Amino acid sequence: MRFTVTPDWKDNELLRLVLVWFLVFVALLWVSNALLYFSKMTLNPASVVAYYLGNEATFTQPRSYQGLLEITHFHLFAMGILVLTMAHLLLFVPMPNGQKALVVSVAFVAALADEAAGWLVRFVSPLFAPLKVAAFVTLEVVLAFMTGAVLWAIFTAQPNDYRSSAPDDDDD
Repeated sequence: MRFTVTPDWKDNELLRLVLVWFLVFVALLWVSNALLYFSKMTLNPASVVAYYLGNEATFTQPRSYQGLLEITHFHLFAMGILVLTMAHLLLFVPMPNGQKALVVSVAFVAALADEAAGWLVRFVSPLFAPLKVAAFVTLEVVLAFMTGAVLWAIFTAQPNDYRSSAPDDDDD
């Protein structure tokens, strides 16, 4: 990523190609995340409760500790890397630093809440089901925003805004 720090990053066609292809993968992940979620649950908190606690009417078992642990183990790493990478790319988009900080914070919090909510529903209380729904929707929205913002900056040849995101060297 060191090439994106130079002022002429918008003119580097190969870098732009790599970034666009990465964002295609992010978009496919975004779609598959929604498909996986909606194959198991809906936006109705009752469906979240049924998924995590099981449902006698549909003969589904509660999610097991081992099953949740295996999924969480992989997701914590993968989502951390994804959000880190998207946050890094967002640093180069020309928008106010306060907005960047807000978007990055919301992305990390939503990803953590999405992972934690299943555990909370399963082992603490079904009252956490709305948190799962809210975290999923928030994560999907913020990832779509980040992807769109980076694509906009690439395709409209926006100037690299990293310098305004970096600490000023004169402040030493």
